[in-house]
Amino acid sequence: MVVSHRQSSVNQQRIALVIQYLGTDFHGWQRQPNRVTVQSEIEAAIASVVGYPINLHGAGRTDSGVHAAAQVAHFDYTGPIPADKWSKILNARLPEGILIRASALVVPDWHARFSAVWRRYRYTIYTDKLPNLFINSFCWHYYRASIDESLVRAALAPLIGKHDLAAFRRAGSERKHSWVEIQAAECYRNDPFLYIEIQADGFLYGMVRLLVGMLVEVGTGARSLSNFTQVWRDRRRDLVKYSAPAKGLCLLRVGYPELPFPQSVWFDTQPTFVLEP
Repeated sequence: MVVSHRQSSVNQQRIALVIQYLGTDFHGWQRQPNRVTVQSEIEAAIASVVGYPINLHGAGRTDSGVHAAAQVAHFDYTGPIPADKWSKILNARLPEGILIRASALVVPDWHARFSAVWRRYRYTIYTDKLPNLFINSFCWHYYRASIDESLVRAALAPLIGKHDLAAFRRAGSERKHSWVEIQAAECYRNDPFLYIEIQADGFLYGMVRLLVGMLVEVGTGARSLSNFTQVWRDRRRDLVKYSAPAKGLCLLRVGYPELPFPQSVWFDTQPTFVLEP
């Protein structure tokens, strides 16, 4: 079914989507010339229904290879299709690796990016010496040294609050400043998996992967707690050498004052791993 753009009997609707994707086969979220991205694939699917180009606005711009458990986006549409039907319609047109969990009508001034008050990422590290093909696409397999999660937690604690985190900002960022308010940060283990979760009002380009790379150095004893803290407080980007692999990172969820979806749709929808002994 293709809906004509000329239909004017129905007022314009703003449609919100909760989206999951496996970042492995995509060059990130954001539309890019001659690249397969999540945004461009969903926009093409919507356009195939409505018959004209659509701009999709996402809550965050994940990098190439990064996954999302509950990315949020919106688009504007004028036509007869009910908002809650869009998830089923789009899933029939999208490639494997992208799934619309739900769709809903939002008020006209609601914005997936600018109405969001926080984003939360989870990074997964697999620490067993034996490789495992079935989890390889979702974890950093790190086994060269043991990671002490108590050291990682101690390193995360001073980051809570608003700080200039230029040390964890890759070149190419469009942001005019490096100030980030980290609202929550935790590290926990379910052997042989180590999880690091960071929640903030926004994230710098490449921030979580650079941060995790340094946290692993702290957890293995290769870098002291005091040195870690001094590096980011002094904004010493030149001393941050390692970026954790993209495949271990997942945009876990996005927070809003009002979100028209039940918690089961968007909260903690990336399963954690459990390996039976």
